[in-house]
Amino acid sequence: MNEVINNILSRRSIRGFKGDMIPNEDLDLILEAGKYAPTGRGNQSPIIIAVTNKALRDRLSKMNADIMGTDTDPFYGAPVVLIVLASREYPTYVYDGTLVMQNLMLSAHSLGIGSCWIHRAKEEFNSDEGKAILRELGIEGDYEGIGHIVLGYPNEEPREPKPRKSSYVYYVK
Repeated sequence: MNEVINNILSRRSIRGFKGDMIPNEDLDLILEAGKYAPTGRGNQSPIIIAVTNKALRDRLSKMNADIMGTDTDPFYGAPVVLIVLASREYPTYVYDGTLVMQNLMLSAHSLGIGSCWIHRAKEEFNSDEGKAILRELGIEGDYEGIGHIVLGYPNEEPREPKPRKSSYVYYVK
């Protein structure tokens, strides 16, 4: 089977991670792949914040958990959090950021690194605390949080995929 298609068909969300940091070279490759996601008219509306700093990672985890109404780690112990935001200046920003998210997850999987899309970035970065974090990082602009990708080495076996529904594709010939 084609390597790209096999990667797409075999990737699964991981919800349990070892604490081991992934190598910088692998993280750089994953980020590079994210930058090559298609965007509307090539405007490149998204940005990616790569968080390997434990204090910031834990702060984001607490913010996310508070929004979710829990005291557990919504990042499943992953040592790396990639935050994708996109500029509201462009009409395709949500789609652009979503494509970046997919590229990040597929490229991580191709390197043997587990990933999971974590929601609530929109709420985090619409908050005063989220806006303050962006200012602290020197990020200016009207950005909306699209999502987080947590990365790390799996501490669990991936789940078996659910069977695909029969009404997924309609052929018109």
